[in-house]
Amino acid sequence: MAGLRPYADYRDLGIAKATDGLAQAHVIRFRPPFRPEEASTPHYHVVDFQMIYVLKGWYKTAFEGEGAHTFEAGSCWIQPPGIKHSVLGYSDDCELLEIVLPADFKTVTVESL
Repeated sequence: MAGLRPYADYRDLGIAKATDGLAQAHVIRFRPPFRPEEASTPHYHVVDFQMIYVLKGWYKTAFEGEGAHTFEAGSCWIQPPGIKHSVLGYSDDCELLEIVLPADFKTVTVESL
């Protein structure tokens, strides 16, 4: 399924439909290889809640005021609403589970973190 990122494939888990748009859940599979010019644009999401769980591989991101973090399979984090962030890298086999409230949310591109 199409999603926010052109360098990733999304598998919808049907939560948005089941919750009448209250929440969404999907599995994100990143397409190798990592290309910073595609993936590293700083941005934030207008959400009430966002949780990410690494199913496979690793994922590296930078958060405004927090710096860079690398998350490996089994890692989970809550991404605070509105926090600016960018993708710094991911493994060729990276898969994430993402849960977001509300299901329909806006992504805003910014100049820098």
